[in-house]
Amino acid sequence: MRTPFQPNQSDIQLTAVLYALSDPIRLGIVKNLAENREQNCGAFDICTAKSTLSHHFKVLREAGVIETRIEGRQRFISLRVSDLDARFPGLLPSILKATDPF
Repeated sequence: MRTPFQPNQSDIQLTAVLYALSDPIRLGIVKNLAENREQNCGAFDICTAKSTLSHHFKVLREAGVIETRIEGRQRFISLRVSDLDARFPGLLPSILKATDPF
């Protein structure tokens, strides 16, 4: 199994992060991870094809929003909170707060 691409902290670009967070499904993934920390790929209860979900994980991962940890045959997804806060202080909490119901 090959290691998925994940940018270094210094390579995370604001435009890529904002693009990744512009999709409602990807934003839902991020909100889920913010509430539940690290999760297995199969733990997400999203009504979409596995290939579509994999695509959303890839967009988030390549933008630097999430990281994927491989353990055996399983993949665990988590937010890169410290990396995002170092690059763009307050961005992630602001976005999560803005998505809360009024």
